[in-house]
Amino acid sequence: MKILLIEDDREAADYLKKAFLEAGHVADIAPDGETGFNLADTGSYDVYVVDRLLPRRDGLSVISELREKGDTTPALVLSALGEVDDRVTGLRAGGDDYLTKPYAFSELLARVEVLRRRIGAKDVETRYVVGDLELDRLTHQVRRAGEEITLQPREFRLLEYLMRNAGKVVTRTMLLEHVWDYHFDPQTNVIDVHISRLRGKIEKGFETPVLHTVRGAGYMLRAD
Repeated sequence: MKILLIEDDREAADYLKKAFLEAGHVADIAPDGETGFNLADTGSYDVYVVDRLLPRRDGLSVISELREKGDTTPALVLSALGEVDDRVTGLRAGGDDYLTKPYAFSELLARVEVLRRRIGAKDVETRYVVGDLELDRLTHQVRRAGEEITLQPREFRLLEYLMRNAGKVVTRTMLLEHVWDYHFDPQTNVIDVHISRLRGKIEKGFETPVLHTVRGAGYMLRAD
């Protein structure tokens, strides 16, 4: 899941970004409402987590304008304002959930995951098929020719991204940004290592290769 976190408290934002990553999700941080609106308007996210009181533009106006533009991405409002009227205002502005500070990360995570399942799952593919290779996002199962393949969490996210872009060249930069959440190439062989491990798991014992290296460009998942 890819999350847009609009939060001006840098320490809190960095903590949440790390915690989401440990839970298997990727989060981009916007330090103010204007930046958050622009990222939401141009990016592709599964859930927005929005602090209500933000510099440059408050969180509720960000959500409200996104709704006016037809953006239906689930939004959870974070706020120290916890009275009933405050929560009602947040929901009426377009928020799908409202969590009062201070909060436990476990509850925030559960609410975000519920929002994604309840509101977004119907709009997004939950199962990918490339030839005889199948991936189910909901059960986290991968099968090839009916045989179950066990993947580590990072391998699963890597395969999911490749299958989502099946038939297209996926560059190293794209993988770093969407699977590892790096916004630059740190000159590491992490991609090569994981591609090699993934290839071994989804191709060993099967006749047809599906994960191809495109020299000088990146990788492509396709069924020949």
